Amino acid sequence: MKIIVDVMGSDKGCAEMTQGVCDAVEEYKIEAVAVGNAAEVAPIVEQRGLSEKIRIVDAPDFISMDDDSALVRTSKSGSSMVVGMKALAAGEGDAFVTAGSTGAAITAATLYIKRIRGIRRASLAPTIPTLEGGAILIDCGANADCTPEYLLQFAYMGSYYASVELGKDSPRVALLNNGTEKTKGDELRQQTYALLEAAGAEGRINFVGNIEGRDVLYGGADVIVADGFSGNILLKSVEGTAMFLMEQIKSALTKSFKSKIGALLVKKDIYAIKKMMNYKEIGGSPLVGVKAPVIKAHGSADAYTMKNAIARAVRFAQGGIVGKISDNVELMKLPSGSAE
Repeated sequence: MKIIVDVMGSDKGCAEMTQGVCDAVEEYKIEAVAVGNAAEVAPIVEQRGLSEKIRIVDAPDFISMDDDSALVRTSKSGSSMVVGMKALAAGEGDAFVTAGSTGAAITAATLYIKRIRGIRRASLAPTIPTLEGGAILIDCGANADCTPEYLLQFAYMGSYYASVELGKDSPRVALLNNGTEKTKGDELRQQTYALLEAAGAEGRINFVGNIEGRDVLYGGADVIVADGFSGNILLKSVEGTAMFLMEQIKSALTKSFKSKIGALLVKKDIYAIKKMMNYKEIGGSPLVGVKAPVIKAHGSADAYTMKNAIARAVRFAQGGIVGKISDNVELMKLPSGSAE
């Protein structure tokens, strides 16, 4: 297994990302291609004794978070992200990981790797924590405006991904909505519900109906289908709530001598909760629907985050998810006579 990594994208810098690549190569027994500033990458790789496991591709230019994503076609076509994407498209690796601009990553993947034939839109599918171990949220920001057909395809793609990432034979698929009744929601949600219900009746997916935001973390479904606008709000709300609660718990456990004694007694349990809610443990989100595995890591990823993002890339590639989607595109088309 060989993973191509853009080591220039994170806010933490090239050296931090390179350390993450080295950690992943050592822990997961894989090979890697580090795309970035060779003058900065090479000494770290050599110091770690991994020159035979990590190939370095010199691409010191990078796309910043403030750059227009359209630059991947023009002045930034030689950036580390684009060079890495092109290498993946050429078959020089099994997956690609970047912590760079989300918009640029989606644009570059669509342009150079391209969507699976028949898939209307690629979508970001992060794993969010739940009481039952996790759920796949699809989409979380790649497509703010969606049609019922997009959401139908997200449901199928999310189900195939969940079967691998969550180890579920028949993942429960739910539609994010403002109520659980089938008549709830706007026209987009109502039309999508009808499509998902029909797919469920045919045994194509395990559709369990609508799900409200408050029920997501309780494990009401394994796949949460949403347009990118609503999904992103849900994701950021979960992240913000997690950070808020951990700060409140920390404050409560350190404000007095008695509470500090109590903290020592529950330290292990508190750490387990913190670990579950920490985005660094997740690593990154796959861009589902393109012809090869692409993982988007958090923009503030450190070495540990990057290592976990690479682990997710390995699982995604080994799971054959791209092939499963390609083989079942015909199931994801609208019924004859349906409006988009």
